[in-house]
Amino acid sequence: MTTTHNLGFPRIGAQRELKFALEHYWKGETPAQALQDLGAQLRAKHWSLQAGLDFAPVGDFSLYDQVLDMSFTLGNIPERARGLPGAALDSYFRVARGRAPADSSCGCVHAGEMTKWFDTNYHYIVPEFSAATRFSLDTSRLQEQLAQARALGVKAKPVIIGPLTYLWLGKAKDGSDRLDLLPALLPIYAALLDWFAQEGIEWVQVDEPALVTDLDASWQQAYATAYEALRNSGVKLLLATYFGRLESNLALACALPVDGLHLDAINARAEVGHVIRELAQDKILSLGVIDGRNVWKTDLHATLAWLEPVQRQLGERLWIAPSCSLLHVPVDLASEQSLDPEVRSWLAFAVQKLEELRILARALDHGRTQVQEALVENAAAIDRRRASPRVHNPEVAAALARITPALGQRAQAHVQRSAQQAALLKLPAYPTTTIGSFPQTPAIRLARQGFRRGQLDQADYETAMRAEIARCVREQEALGLDVFVHGEAERNDMVEYFGEQLEGYAFSQYGWVQSYGSRCVKPPILFGDVKRPHPMTVKWTTYAQSLTDKPMKGMLTGPVTMLNWSFVRDDQPRLVTCRQLALAIREEVLDLEAAGVRIIQIDEAALREGLPLRREEGMDYLRWAVECFRIAANGVRDETQIHTHMCYSEFNGIIAAIADMDADVITIETSRSNMELLDAFDGFRYPNDIGPGVYDIHSPNIPSQDQIVGLMRQAGQRIPAQRLWINPDCGLKTRTWDEVLPALRNMVAAAHTLRAGA
Repeated sequence: MTTTHNLGFPRIGAQRELKFALEHYWKGETPAQALQDLGAQLRAKHWSLQAGLDFAPVGDFSLYDQVLDMSFTLGNIPERARGLPGAALDSYFRVARGRAPADSSCGCVHAGEMTKWFDTNYHYIVPEFSAATRFSLDTSRLQEQLAQARALGVKAKPVIIGPLTYLWLGKAKDGSDRLDLLPALLPIYAALLDWFAQEGIEWVQVDEPALVTDLDASWQQAYATAYEALRNSGVKLLLATYFGRLESNLALACALPVDGLHLDAINARAEVGHVIRELAQDKILSLGVIDGRNVWKTDLHATLAWLEPVQRQLGERLWIAPSCSLLHVPVDLASEQSLDPEVRSWLAFAVQKLEELRILARALDHGRTQVQEALVENAAAIDRRRASPRVHNPEVAAALARITPALGQRAQAHVQRSAQQAALLKLPAYPTTTIGSFPQTPAIRLARQGFRRGQLDQADYETAMRAEIARCVREQEALGLDVFVHGEAERNDMVEYFGEQLEGYAFSQYGWVQSYGSRCVKPPILFGDVKRPHPMTVKWTTYAQSLTDKPMKGMLTGPVTMLNWSFVRDDQPRLVTCRQLALAIREEVLDLEAAGVRIIQIDEAALREGLPLRREEGMDYLRWAVECFRIAANGVRDETQIHTHMCYSEFNGIIAAIADMDADVITIETSRSNMELLDAFDGFRYPNDIGPGVYDIHSPNIPSQDQIVGLMRQAGQRIPAQRLWINPDCGLKTRTWDEVLPALRNMVAAAHTLRAGA
């Protein structure tokens, strides 16, 4: 029989229950026990949705982040969060976000650095190491979840992050070699596996996605060393890889002394045959046959066509699963009663993906006739999508054919443009601005909700939004900022807002996915060719500009971020879809310029996360990603200043590509990393202006004037002062006005200090 299992399940709840429980807890409105009880309820519900699988994951549920959970399990807690008042949960949230509920009156500690989980839009808290790091085992979190699973009769497969991926994900703060910590780390992992054995666990899933990246000889040898040390643990180890191909690590992964290997057969289908030949006859092979990162129905007939011979070859050694954790897709399509019915028939969310898995297993074990009705229904949906006239637009295809290199070129180089822009804008040294959004207050959300439900008509809704925009302008005038934004009151999300106004997109009502902590996003579904029917932002931006003499930035989301933060169609290359988006954004840029907007910010927050995990593929991606940004941005006159923004990404290795975007100003996140991300500029002379983020908006902590001055002086050691801007590290929509105003006052005061040379 074919074994079915799952690598992980969405933790936020179908109605974002975890998000709201966390936010109530952080505000001190509910006790810790209520948060823990909600976690237990969600786990129980999620295990029930995975009923029928041979193994369900345990330990994949987290109150904030699975990497942070592993740090606490391994006793790797930053020194600044140790020995403080409160329970273990307080320490956990201090590392996650800089503050626990008990610390509401102060900024307790510096929050842990946050960056993207491989090439996804999920953010993890970066483990911190030094040569002095020591580890100790804490099984309390896993013990609680295992006990609950056992009481509910769940066939548990605990999930942990493997030792090499854990080290690979972290940063050595003192410049030491992370691999030097492996001898100290392995006994803790051995003790953890021994503890699982004592708990009666048969299989443990050890996640090692670092194996799909380029690893040098020292890391490859470390894998061999680590798993040799763990081979006699008393439990069976399923080594899980995902997000890509093994390539040069394939022979290594197959040879490691583990009991099974999971291969992402969505991204590494071509490697399946090779792995079967390399893998020892006593090891199981788990194949990820359902796409865990996108929302399209699986073509069950096509999947069975290649899977049936594999099953005949492997027999009971074959396990099947989604390609990766289902953390990256929404929970349940059944909630989507308002979604376009035709598009809905093409989709599968987490619950539906597990049902597809069950259908595949039954067909493999008992023949296709046992699931004939489901297969016929699936084939009809796949065929309807292929044939739908809504997917392909000849007008868009013609526009793509007219793209030439000239579309991406500014008339003059930045040094000439910047002189014209300086004469027009007349900005002071260290100009201050924000990234785009201001707090999304309850009043804004209620107005938007009322408009969507028909309780507020168009005129009243626009009146409410103009009032919020006017408030943002007044606050920025009072703060003394140099370049204003309109605050984006009318926008629900930086991708969804634009997608709703473009052809080719569909939208779920409950399709939420966790980005980090309590922050959830609802990615649009990009199902067809993209076209812009009308201007999207001009009236809001020009209204805001009419209220002030200060320059007002037009705020747009760039084509690469629109691509990477959507559920993207899988029936054509991503490059083609990105070019369609670039042409649509270009039209908006030109309309803003024609309306008199002199600064236009085109956010590419997701440029880095779309970078393939293998170096040889990265150059091609960066080439077309930069091309698409330039198509969108570079139709303007030289005196129009183009900004872009990137957040929570590592820039080492891609800084030349970022420079090639040729934005006049780039703003980036540097506050959590204490300006470490500017290390990329040590060996590269970045030619344009840059605003290193000095205010960590993902933490409730308010930076002081002195802190901001200190950060900017660090930046000034790498970037000439005349090319530095001062700004937060991201948009302010998730913060409150009570937090934002004092932080921005300190930022403006810091700018005055720097201008005075103090």
